[in-house]
Amino acid sequence: MNFEIQKRALSTVIRDDLDALVVLWPADDKAVVSGQDPVASLVRAAIQHGDFEHKPGAVLSLYVHPGIKSRHLVVVCVADGSTAHVRSAVLAAWNALKSARVKRMGLHAVADMTTQLLQVAVSTLADASYSYTSTLSKPKPRTLKQVVFSGNAVNAELRGALAQAQALVAGVETAKEWANRPANHCTPAMLADAAKSIAKGAAFKCEVFGPKEVSKLGMGAFLAVARGAAEPLRFIVMRYNGAAASQAPVVLVGKGITFDTGGISIKPAAEMDEMKYDMCGAASVLGVFKALGELKPTINVVGLIPATENMPDGLAVKPGDVVTSMSGQTIEILNTDAEGRLVLCDALTYAERFKPQAVIDIATLTGACVIALGAVRSGLFSSNDALAQSLQSAGDASGDACWRMPLDDDYAEGLKSRFADVANVAGRQAGSVTAAKFLQRFASRYPWAHLDIAGTAWRSGAAKGATGRPVGLLMHYLLDQVGKGSVKTTAARRR
Repeated sequence: MNFEIQKRALSTVIRDDLDALVVLWPADDKAVVSGQDPVASLVRAAIQHGDFEHKPGAVLSLYVHPGIKSRHLVVVCVADGSTAHVRSAVLAAWNALKSARVKRMGLHAVADMTTQLLQVAVSTLADASYSYTSTLSKPKPRTLKQVVFSGNAVNAELRGALAQAQALVAGVETAKEWANRPANHCTPAMLADAAKSIAKGAAFKCEVFGPKEVSKLGMGAFLAVARGAAEPLRFIVMRYNGAAASQAPVVLVGKGITFDTGGISIKPAAEMDEMKYDMCGAASVLGVFKALGELKPTINVVGLIPATENMPDGLAVKPGDVVTSMSGQTIEILNTDAEGRLVLCDALTYAERFKPQAVIDIATLTGACVIALGAVRSGLFSSNDALAQSLQSAGDASGDACWRMPLDDDYAEGLKSRFADVANVAGRQAGSVTAAKFLQRFASRYPWAHLDIAGTAWRSGAAKGATGRPVGLLMHYLLDQVGKGSVKTTAARRR
């Protein structure tokens, strides 16, 4: 899907040959509702008859109207222009149009266009129109091909914001694609091939390690999880070098369990099909690297993806087994369904070699986080206050919100073991916190944060599918590290 932005008045936009024109109408419309163009006249009449209200998502929809060349016209109220109100308005407009075959859409802001309005509109429209096609015999791909934004005042800042928004859409949809694929279409080897395909170009490098290399590295925890799987593990190392080599990188570590049966501690059958989404952390790393390739910001980023299935065959690790991690710490595996923290802990140790400025791991780690925060905010755990604040701010600004959770040392009491340095699970209480406390043991040599995305990366029910989160949060954080909101990128300069 292609996005454009133009400086145009509504009186000229209505003469464009579009399949649909969406007009974003503000609550404070005194200056525009008195206008003489056909849209203003329609809105004025609708308000007088009580058919159009100044509330978020209120819709006025018409088909083939004199003086308006677009077949479909949808006027929708964005109220005060906040993130929530814009998202509500764009969703309402799309719901009014989704049964039509709209290929080329215009989206005009009656009030002043802002970078926030523009980026929220782009991400909302992309998400609403997304269509998964990869494993369907008769796929129904997205019909919407082009969206032309327009407003009375368009400047370089808005053009840069649109470039960032389009890159983010590419990243989010890459994450969705791989998270939505069934496990037999998303093996560790396939995930590695996807990483290689994304990490092309002079600024990129991608290495893929197999079982032999991982064994030589001493990643005993990662190897233990992979023992029961017929599909060989892959350890994927992606590098984006957009800045000087002397600049310490940000390291992103994505949990890549391409299917999670629970191992010997096998899961119940109900909804086990959704365990293909246990690699959403890995998918988000792929999505970030896709967006980095589009924008080319001046930052160094490393992506680490430990990828394997968690299967229950005769060689699978057993409850009570003790394994040695890459750090040298021994781990008593009390529950083989707590495998994500085992693959992550070795990747966190591997991250030390990059001398990072920060390490962020991303994982669909615990059901307890779903109970605590639901699908609204990802769980944020961090040993570094500045890093935590930066991620929280990035989440709020991007609309991909997170919430900081505690890491008190008392929570680690349940991880004590008589037979190893640490157990991989504690009791049922505070399960997301004790999981984070386990990971913290392996991330003491750099600023570290953990994002538990078990509740936010996936939708269940009728709308089953990946959300692409937290690509938005991560990209906003990374771009903030470059220029604190004034990122100069190749993509922005091109437009």
